[in-house]
Amino acid sequence: MEVGDEQIRYAMQNTAVLRLPSQSLATFGTTNVDYYLLTRPVYAEMVEGRETVIREGKVSARRPQIVTPSYLTRLEGFGDNARKYLELVMHEYGPHAPGLLYTYKNEPKETSIVSDGLAVVAGRLNDRIDREGNRLAAIIQGVDELWDVSLLKFISELTEGSLRNNLAELGSRGLLDEDEAGITRDARYRIELLFQQVANGEREPSELKKELDRWDLFPEYEDRFFKLFRR
Repeated sequence: MEVGDEQIRYAMQNTAVLRLPSQSLATFGTTNVDYYLLTRPVYAEMVEGRETVIREGKVSARRPQIVTPSYLTRLEGFGDNARKYLELVMHEYGPHAPGLLYTYKNEPKETSIVSDGLAVVAGRLNDRIDREGNRLAAIIQGVDELWDVSLLKFISELTEGSLRNNLAELGSRGLLDEDEAGITRDARYRIELLFQQVANGEREPSELKKELDRWDLFPEYEDRFFKLFRR
């Protein structure tokens, strides 16, 4: 069933993050966040009593990657409207203005239905998280039929809350600095790591080629790239 804009807005307006992780996303490394997404069942109005749906899962956030508007235009999956937006950003801030790209993976675990109201369930989960001392756990109140939209809103808030700290840490290590070609030190570091991983058989050469193309750097690294195949 196709979901309309009004339904998306409804889900966003009726989503609340009841508990955020007590630490922000790691700047260097992967962060795994356990979440409990609570909703009233879609059939709630048709039955007596109170029930709450609990969706448990894990969101993995990879190390934030420094990118530029020019880099983003070369990523796959963007439509014409997104590219027009990026062109406006490049016009206003320049093609090499640094920003952060966060990538996430959602791993659903299990879904259960309990005979208690949402507030009671949230309180019980809060107590459990406190007992376990899990600093990377979250509780979200969402909309049952659009629970994935509720999860995305949580991810958005998690990202926003981590952005300033991540930028500060990257900047303190000079990774936001650009060379004469407008390439950040972080990008050069990632390219070097990819070369090493391809040489060790840990990554496919196509991944390295795509990254070089996104930075428009293949001509600079071309000889070194083809040497990988002469060993």
